[in-house]
Amino acid sequence: MLSLTVSERRDLKARAHALSPVVMIGNAGLTEAVLKEIAASLKTHELIKIKVMSDERAQREAMLEAVCARLDAAPVQHIGKILVVYQPNPDAHKIEIKKMPRHKGKKPLSKKQLGNRG
Repeated sequence: MLSLTVSERRDLKARAHALSPVVMIGNAGLTEAVLKEIAASLKTHELIKIKVMSDERAQREAMLEAVCARLDAAPVQHIGKILVVYQPNPDAHKIEIKKMPRHKGKKPLSKKQLGNRG
């Protein structure tokens, strides 16, 4: 499973905000067919949203961990019934993760300072 830094995760969350779920996990759970569809979507888009129909938070968390472990992807976010997963694809490489801007060569800018920039 890939790991992301806090700034990388923040950038990916911002990018995922406008996305719609491309894969839905129904009552049957995480089947091989669903995993194949997730793998194909990740290969094409790199960053995807997955909608889970389960009401159990622990079950959704387990599904996120299973998807990321089986596909060597990184978990980005889990909000409600939506899971956000990222897997870099060197062939497509559509997403470029930005590094945090630095203020006069010192510490990274705070959220408040970033908001005032533009």
